[in-house]
Amino acid sequence: MALKGGKKQLQKLEARVRELEAEVENEQRRATDTVKGIRKYERRVKELTYQTEEDKKTVLRLQDLVDKLQLKVKAYKRQNEEAEEQANAHLAKLRKVQHELEEAQERADIAESQVNKLRTKRSYGKQEQLGLRVDVAVSDDLMKMHHLNKPFRTPTQ
Repeated sequence: MALKGGKKQLQKLEARVRELEAEVENEQRRATDTVKGIRKYERRVKELTYQTEEDKKTVLRLQDLVDKLQLKVKAYKRQNEEAEEQANAHLAKLRKVQHELEEAQERADIAESQVNKLRTKRSYGKQEQLGLRVDVAVSDDLMKMHHLNKPFRTPTQ
């Protein structure tokens, strides 16, 4: 009986050993899975760390580019303001020159009008002079004729 009790106890112990071996095997699998998971997360952490560093570098490059572009924008704004100032100065000069031109044209028109008046007076005066000349010429002719009609006198007479 002791054998029978020992056999049963041996079977219980063997069953317990199998259970424990199964538990150990399960724990080893879980430990292996856990180690795989940890390695996987470590790789992911490395990837994210690398990506973060790359993102930081990209941000720095972009910030540098933004700074350079802002400087260019300021330079372009300054150039634009200078160009506007020059354009306004040129526009003011143009308006002044246009005003001077209009005044000069007005003076030229007045002068031309005066010249035309003088020409008209001169032309009228010439006509009068021509009339006088004709009158003078006619009177000269008359005088010559009058001399012809007089008896001819010799210096000895």
